[in-house]
Amino acid sequence: MIKLFYTAFIFTVATFAAFESDISQITPQIKQRMVKGNSWKKGCPVPLKDLRYLRIKHINFNGKDQMGEMIVHKDVSVEVTEIFKALYNTDYPINKMRLVSYYKGSDWQSIESDNTSAFNCRKATGSKQWSKHSYGKAIDINPIENPYISRKGYISHKASATYRKRVHKESTYEDKAVLLKDDEAVQLFKKYGWKWGGDWSGVKDYQHFSK
Repeated sequence: MIKLFYTAFIFTVATFAAFESDISQITPQIKQRMVKGNSWKKGCPVPLKDLRYLRIKHINFNGKDQMGEMIVHKDVSVEVTEIFKALYNTDYPINKMRLVSYYKGSDWQSIESDNTSAFNCRKATGSKQWSKHSYGKAIDINPIENPYISRKGYISHKASATYRKRVHKESTYEDKAVLLKDDEAVQLFKKYGWKWGGDWSGVKDYQHFSK
């Protein structure tokens, strides 16, 4: 009896997953990836010394643990890892998390791949001003499930059309990735003072959080 209980207890502990993350400065190797991948260049509003490279464990759409990577401003680096730790602990899934340099700095291609990302030195959509992403203080999460919708209701990415109606309707990882106003994931960001694009009037950017 005692032996069986002990064995079961050890098995439970051994299979319990734990969140992992780390924060580091932008190394020469990461700088090379960013420059070659067109996500940072001279003239960007934030110098590399003010950015931080994060490795973050998340749950993917297959329900498996996966290590992702992200670059953010140093001022928000710690709280970003805290937010993603909380997301992980609530089983919020993230399809993938790669640097935008993997997509040659193309926001379009990153979204098409349903990639969760942060820093990208680019202008804001429909503007000549720098995007919050250019400062490392904006994050786009599961952009296919959480699309940008224009004032006229236009969605650029075909795969996002099914997510025009903002409801949870299925027990799938994709459905759980949908961000709604009262969802715990949205409230976690707001707790840390981040603004959500789903609250914008007119244009809606359900994937977007900015500080």
